[in-house]
Amino acid sequence: MNARTGSRSFLALAGVVVLWASAFPAIRVGVDGLGVAALSFLRLAVGAVALAVVAPFLGVRLPRPRDLPLIALAGATGMTAYQVLLNWGEVHVAAGTASMLIAIAPVFSVLLGRAFLSEPLTRHVMAGSTVAVGGSVIVALAGGSTGFSTGALVVLAAAVVQGVYHFVSKPLLRHYSGLEVATYAMVAGTVLALPLLPATVRAVSGAPQGSLVSVAYLGLLPSAVGFVLWGHAVARLPLAVSTAALYLVPPVALVVSFVWLSEVPRLLEAVGGLVIIGGVVLINRRSSAATREGRVRVTAEHRADSATRPAAPLPRPLGSSPSVAQPVPVTGTTQGSTGPAGHLTHDVAAPVPLRTPRSATACD
Repeated sequence: MNARTGSRSFLALAGVVVLWASAFPAIRVGVDGLGVAALSFLRLAVGAVALAVVAPFLGVRLPRPRDLPLIALAGATGMTAYQVLLNWGEVHVAAGTASMLIAIAPVFSVLLGRAFLSEPLTRHVMAGSTVAVGGSVIVALAGGSTGFSTGALVVLAAAVVQGVYHFVSKPLLRHYSGLEVATYAMVAGTVLALPLLPATVRAVSGAPQGSLVSVAYLGLLPSAVGFVLWGHAVARLPLAVSTAALYLVPPVALVVSFVWLSEVPRLLEAVGGLVIIGGVVLINRRSSAATREGRVRVTAEHRADSATRPAAPLPRPLGSSPSVAQPVPVTGTTQGSTGPAGHLTHDVAAPVPLRTPRSATACD
């Protein structure tokens, strides 16, 4: 990766952080004038149309028919349910607080992976999950006149369905890019949100201009452009760099919310948000360490196999007859073994390049 490509990729990643962080205060503006149903449907519809228009130019393929049920589930959880719950929660929860609660979504992805995919649940992952859940409890207890915020629980429910979306997307990412999965899910989510259309028509007729501008911004920039930039960045930067950048979304959302809406989070909410981010960082640091250990293990196996493999026989002169049987070179293989990233690896007698898993995320 040359310097120019690297700088463009980092700019794309920075754009993703700003766009996804700005979505939280934009939701507060839109939901005040449109309501939960109209804002949810319009954002999905605008984003789906925008992605469908640029899809042919970005190499987005048509999905295989057998993947449609999984795509529908991804759209129902990560798009339709996520938008409705997040918008509903932000009626009562500050934008910056919502961004901190949504940061807990990877915890639910990890737990689902353990429950249904038998993925390892190490002590570090358990500790990080516990810390993140504890942080979300702190945030939930920080608001409301009684010290308990029901709206925070609704946003946490949005984080749960977001975690389900990441879990459901994993099988799809074996065959499609992150941008393709996001496009399929956005279109599916819009179709599943069609029951909200009558309420949307009624809300749009009397909506203030600021709310309409807000929903257009949400659909075109954080949703459509955000996913395009994310796909560009993760294809050219190390996954650890791209994932780490997402930790900046909650603090940037706090800054944007303060500038745009004059929101100031409570001290306890800020503390809880930092605890959540710390827990997610702990989970991902352990995941990165496991990937490095797996890479070292595969390299060591390859070197050991090369050291014990018999040397290939020297070629015979043409026309000569062998006086003894020629040794047959042995090729070491491990058919069906599982690599550190969960991918099948074969023929470790030759170096096996480790694939960097593609990522799809549906932030805010």
